[in-house]
Amino acid sequence: MRATDSVRGVSEPGGAALKFMLIFRGGAVSRSDLSPRELQAHVAKWYTWSDELTRQGRHIAGTPLDNPGVTVRGHERMVTDGPYAESKDLVTGSLIIDAVSLEDALEVARTCPTYEYDGSVEVRPVQDHRP
Repeated sequence: MRATDSVRGVSEPGGAALKFMLIFRGGAVSRSDLSPRELQAHVAKWYTWSDELTRQGRHIAGTPLDNPGVTVRGHERMVTDGPYAESKDLVTGSLIIDAVSLEDALEVARTCPTYEYDGSVEVRPVQDHRP
């Protein structure tokens, strides 16, 4: 199967699941204006969401990211603090899920709690290089 097939919504032969990475940016964890109680309540929603994906057999692997970070760039391998220009662009975590198509993965992404605090989710097919 070609990578473009999954973008068009074509699953593996027999309807087997494809892997997609959900890349989370911004959201509650990138903000400093939330109380500990608000943040705790929001994180609980993430756990509930993740548990539901696991129950559905979709959740493969994922992890939240911590701050601060550094970036290495260019031929000279210059190191700079922070990998982002604005907190809304900060990659806060990722999750790999099983889905039958890009559209299916988008439906999963739409249920993510990150939107409560103006976060975003990028959905990308994971390439399979097996022969």
